[in-house]
Amino acid sequence: MTTRILGTGSALPKTTWTNDDLSAFIDTSDEWIRTRTGIIRRQIAAREESAASLGAEAGRKAIENSGTALEEIEMILAATCSDEGYFPSAACRIQAELGVRGAVCMDINAACSGFLFALHTAHAYVQSGIYQKILVIGTETMSRVIDWKDRSTCVLFGDGAGACVVGKDEKGILGFSQYSDGSRGSVLTGTAATLATPGDGAHPAGALFMDGQAVFRFAVKTVPECIQDTLEKTGKNIHEIDLFVLHQANSRIIHSVAKRLGAPEEKFPINLNEHGNTSAASIPILLDELNREGRLERGSLIMLAGFGAGLTWGTALLEW
Repeated sequence: MTTRILGTGSALPKTTWTNDDLSAFIDTSDEWIRTRTGIIRRQIAAREESAASLGAEAGRKAIENSGTALEEIEMILAATCSDEGYFPSAACRIQAELGVRGAVCMDINAACSGFLFALHTAHAYVQSGIYQKILVIGTETMSRVIDWKDRSTCVLFGDGAGACVVGKDEKGILGFSQYSDGSRGSVLTGTAATLATPGDGAHPAGALFMDGQAVFRFAVKTVPECIQDTLEKTGKNIHEIDLFVLHQANSRIIHSVAKRLGAPEEKFPINLNEHGNTSAASIPILLDELNREGRLERGSLIMLAGFGAGLTWGTALLEW
């Protein structure tokens, strides 16, 4: 027995910003963004939308898609690095909105790797027999943690949420890998406003900083290695994988990973052109879109792979 994804869901803000919309207030252009990233548009949360409200909507859809009753959900894991507050957690606020009173709730922050780390955590709980069904959510409002004057980063990100319900089954997660390297964390950071010794005053928030070239080199090297690691653990080879669902950060990274693995690019679905980089939400949003399009056939082998701040990275091989 293993842990299987029983249903998926996703939610996106109602407001869409195109590259042309961005060029109206920063020095950039549709051509500049499109050729360097593959991104055409992204969704931006309105004042009344939040990581919790988007996560709750995605979670509700995942629960419905899985055929699970609300009272069967025993735990909610929310992967996020851009929630609006420190506490209560996004998971607790999602619980309140969904009305899942009995569920244990907590957030997981592994940045863009967050959904995979949360999925691995859910797998451990299910396999140990502690909980039977868990709602796993990746939800982000990245638009609220970036510097909208920094054209090198603000054009990359979007908001949204993706979710899945997992439970014990004969098919599902075949194997996974996950890693962290805090010694390289300075290449991608986002600092919060914090209160020091009382009376010293608040330190201003520092928006997201990214060394783009360093992150690119990190991703194109570690993601293929991590995928190969998981293939070796599970006794599979690259040609047996039906789809590679990668974190949607940059089309150049995805194409480079495909080339290094020697796998056809058509096995690497992309939706970052429509949503931008939604951090921990990117993998589950794409997974839900593929599921609802009927592209995930029972028995297919699906490789999930993500990377992000920390630095963190990981994979999961699923038999759908």
